[in-house]
Formats: sequence, structure tokens, C-alpha cells
Amino acid sequence: MKQILVIVPFPMSDQNLAMRKQQLKSVQLCDDMEFTFRPVKAAPKNYVSEADMVLADIAILEAGLTAENEGFDAVCIDTMSDSGVAALRSSLSIPIVGPGRASMLMALMLGHQFSIITMWKKWHHLYDKTLNELGINANLASIRSIDVAPDNQALLDGKEDKVFPLLESAARQAIDEDGADVILLGSTTMHQAHTYLASALEVPVINPGPLAYKMVESLLGLGLSHSIQAYPKSLAPRDRMLHAMMKTASEFDH
Repeated sequence: MKQILVIVPFPMSDQNLAMRKQQLKSVQLCDDMEFTFRPVKAAPKNYVSEADMVLADIAILEAGLTAENEGFDAVCIDTMSDSGVAALRSSLSIPIVGPGRASMLMALMLGHQFSIITMWKKWHHLYDKTLNELGINANLASIRSIDVAPDNQALLDGKEDKVFPLLESAARQAIDEDGADVILLGSTTMHQAHTYLASALEVPVINPGPLAYKMVESLLGLGLSHSIQAYPKSLAPRDRMLHAMMKTASEFDH
């Protein structure tokens, strides 16, 4: 049985964690894969500043540092920011997959121009970073936001009647006005809208979280992982320091 660790980028209750786990129902995976969802010990309120991103990287790195020693075969990061991916790749040899890069590259496999549909404009910097790193800005038709503050805990639960039509409207504008032939959900927190949008729209709609799980399945099946040339290991790891930092940080109110 292959063991997969999914790192959730916010501390949360078991009830809210269960809504994250629902992403597994959106994709058909091999029977020999078992997923463990682990929230970080501390996190920013949201990902809107560079300071937020530094804390996110540290928290996710700390949550996954022991994954290989614990017996996990791969790690997925449950955020489109891909926070902690590079840091964990420089610490572990098992596959580390974030949905940001994976979903944008998948969009290029399915079409020529893709649009990202997201909750609010304060997340645009997350996509700009990945687009610039991949050098695929020319393939981006647009980023469209519905200007609704995201809920990193309850996600879209109870907001379906309000949010789903707004997301559909934004996606249709991206297709009709911006020339998008693929739609990409801008956050794993939006996964509950995928079935609705996929049935309403005439173009592929990418659900980034489940895609990351499928990517891990493929990497494990192919016996592939990241390059140690691209992600060299630290000469002097500070694992104990990171664990101590996050233990202290977890005592603060989130």
C-alpha cells in the first residue's frame, strides 16, 4: 500500500479537514494508495503578502520534514501557491507535488489558452509567481476573480447558491471574451464547485487538488521523483529548530 501525505496549509478542526478530504472523491485512483491529511501547526490568516508566504513555506516544510522517515511514499501540498514544495524537495527524496505548477502544465496539455477563475484579486500574486517561473504568461488568457473573500476553513460549504453562479459567469467571460479554451480553478478551496462548472461549461475545467493526487500516482508508477541537481540538500539541516519554532507558533490563536 502506497502511503501519501497531504499537507493542509491551515490548522483546522476534524470537521473542516473532512471537507478537504472530499477532494479524493473527485478522482479515480489506484486501490493501493492511502492518503493521510495533515494540517500545519501554524499559518498566516491568508496568503496575501510576502510575509504570509514565508510563514506558509516554513509551516509546510516543518509538517512534511519527517514524511520519508514516517514511511510515506510521496507528499502532496494542498494549496495552489505550491508553498513548501521547493523546500521539501531539498529535504526529501520522495516525490513532492503541488497543484499550482501541475495544473498550469496540464492546462497546456489540454488547450492553447487557459484562464484562472479565483475568489479574489488578493490571490493574483500566487499565480503570477508560478506563471513567471514556468515562462508561460503568453498562454494565460486571463485571471478572473469573483471578489468574494475565501473561507479556508469551511470552503464553499453553504455558499453554493451564491458562489457557483458567480464562478460560472466569470468562467463564461473568460471563454467568450478572453479566448480561454481551458478553465483552471484558482484554489483547492474551490473544489466543491468543480462538478457544477464542469457540467455547465463546454471546455475542460481543471480541479487542481485531485490532479495533484493523480500526478503523484503517475510519478510513483513511473518510479520518478525530483532532480537532486535542481533541489540540492542543505549542508546543515535545522530540523529540530523548525520543529521547535512551529511548536511555539502553534500556541498562538489561529
